[in-house]
Amino acid sequence: MEKYTLLIDMDSVIVDLMGKWFGAYNADYDDHLTVDQLTTWNSHELVKPACGAKIYDYLDRPGFYRDLKPLPHAIEVLQRLHECYEIYIVTASPVSALQDKAAWVEEHLPFIGVKKIIFAHDKDRVVGDLLFDDAPHNLQKYIDKGRLAVAMDYPYNKDLKCRRVSNWLEFESSLAAWLKES
Repeated sequence: MEKYTLLIDMDSVIVDLMGKWFGAYNADYDDHLTVDQLTTWNSHELVKPACGAKIYDYLDRPGFYRDLKPLPHAIEVLQRLHECYEIYIVTASPVSALQDKAAWVEEHLPFIGVKKIIFAHDKDRVVGDLLFDDAPHNLQKYIDKGRLAVAMDYPYNKDLKCRRVSNWLEFESSLAAWLKES
């Protein structure tokens, strides 16, 4: 029997990108921005005007992605899912972060490994049985192609009509039923 293929985003799905990103911004700009306040994908709209679009410069810092913390239960659930499913990490990335993300996967997800990382900004061009992501545009494009998409639930993707979970244990417990329905 062929295994289902799961495409899993990295930033804010496997790792806590927002915690480190907004932590650095808050320290530099004396602010208190949290992911719960992020009601739009466009972070620059919510930061202090003195920062503006410079908020994205943090993401280009060498080493920024290397020490991101995994989200709760992400690694253990991925390890269990790896036994039953074909898993690819599909992540958009600045060029400066390619090596950091690969090193992170090699360290924390060696059972998946770097050969199963796909760096792509147009994730809808990558074919799988399910995309687990947080970015509204990625999820919507996947849905528009008639494919199964699951959102890691955040305020910035609330308006998107799709299946959603708030954590990895919820994803794991719902996955088989969703795949069976599709």
